[in-house]
Amino acid sequence: MAEKITPRSEDYSKWYTDVVQQAELADYAPVRGCMVIRPYGYALWENIQAALDRRFKATGHVNAYFPLLIPYSFIRKEAEHVEGFAPQLAIVTIAGGETLDEPLVVRPTSETIIGHMYAQWVRSYRDLPLLINQWNSVVRWELRTRLFLRTAEFLWQEGHTAHATYDEAEAETRQMLDIYTDFAENDAAVPVIRGRKSESEKFAGALRSYSIEAMMGDQRALQAGTSHNLGDNFARAFNIQYLDRSNTLQYCWTTSWGLSTRFIGAIIMVHGDDQGLILPPKLAPFQAVIVPIYKNDEERSQVMGAVERIRTMLGEGVRLKVDDREGYTVGWKFNEWELRGVPLRLEIGPKDVAQGQVALARRDVPGREGRAFVPQEGLAARVNDLLADIQRSLFERAVAFRAAHTFYPKTYDEFRQAVENGFAWAWWCGDEACENRVKEDTKATTRCIPLDQPGGTGRCIVCGRPADEMAVFARAY
Repeated sequence: MAEKITPRSEDYSKWYTDVVQQAELADYAPVRGCMVIRPYGYALWENIQAALDRRFKATGHVNAYFPLLIPYSFIRKEAEHVEGFAPQLAIVTIAGGETLDEPLVVRPTSETIIGHMYAQWVRSYRDLPLLINQWNSVVRWELRTRLFLRTAEFLWQEGHTAHATYDEAEAETRQMLDIYTDFAENDAAVPVIRGRKSESEKFAGALRSYSIEAMMGDQRALQAGTSHNLGDNFARAFNIQYLDRSNTLQYCWTTSWGLSTRFIGAIIMVHGDDQGLILPPKLAPFQAVIVPIYKNDEERSQVMGAVERIRTMLGEGVRLKVDDREGYTVGWKFNEWELRGVPLRLEIGPKDVAQGQVALARRDVPGREGRAFVPQEGLAARVNDLLADIQRSLFERAVAFRAAHTFYPKTYDEFRQAVENGFAWAWWCGDEACENRVKEDTKATTRCIPLDQPGGTGRCIVCGRPADEMAVFARAY
């Protein structure tokens, strides 16, 4: 199977597409730019959903659902918002065989429709904060698409909250950024940089945008999640007001935040290798697979008896798959589960049954180094320990890779070379002209101004003027 996958060193883009299709995560839909998420890919998305939803609800957020179709007049109410999304809108003008009086926009994001509803629901400070999330799909008519990373339609969650004060909205925005960071690093084993987006890179209509930025296996950046303080822009556009404690009418302060199926692309590119996927145990659809090995019915009876005992032993604590399919060789099964990135493989043959042992093979450590024979007694504890070690190892490996491709250039020439090979941390004066020059000269962009700054001051890497913040620059997806 791995022979069907283009080596990363030969063509990284082709490798990525090969892995997505050969591992049966997704496939191309008949509509340009759209994708079909296959069961294995959707199982991965369900685990991402569960990990995030648990965190959202622990912080007081509840789920709801808002319509797919939005009146075009809503989009136009917030000028910066419509300007930012206009090129990507899909618009319905005919329905039921008749031309509509007002065109409807297929949801690119839901700030406008939710703003309209919040204006009806919020009356008093007692109604605040309003903390709602929804799981849905959105449509943005992208010109250049790639499975998971950028598609015309994609799945995501979008949180939308309303608050009484700017400080509360800012605290919410930062809290959700921290939640995304916690998920990315502790569940997906993807190290990220938390930061503020530049004015030119922020969300259309936002007062301030934050993001988590991750380094992929080809040293490019991927914006993996965003959180926006919308200020009172949408509140004024949609008249979201409340009576405060002194009975004075005030505008609300709102936020929005989202993480999409694009994150599946991040997991693939951060951890994958030439054999296919390597999935972090906390999110893998199957954390372990058992491959029985036998040659005849007598051996099959012995081996499958042991398999059932081990299945019971591991219980509900491990997402387990037993591959007892007929008509496939053991080697073929090994290759398939390596391609699919299952963290741990358990091999059981007649000799293993006789000796009361199991062969364990780690997906993250290739060859003999990742394979060991262990007693069946105490296997559940050993498997759980190995899964935890794989999770930790994947994160540490990704951190080391990012560190090896992170640079702190002192001159603009060094800077131009740095962004060709990874992340460049550099002092930046904040001037959009300097930002544009970088983009024109290198095709790199300001990924974010990290929240964790080194302190002190420096000189802008582009113009040499005084700067009090460093920014991370990189070429990005």
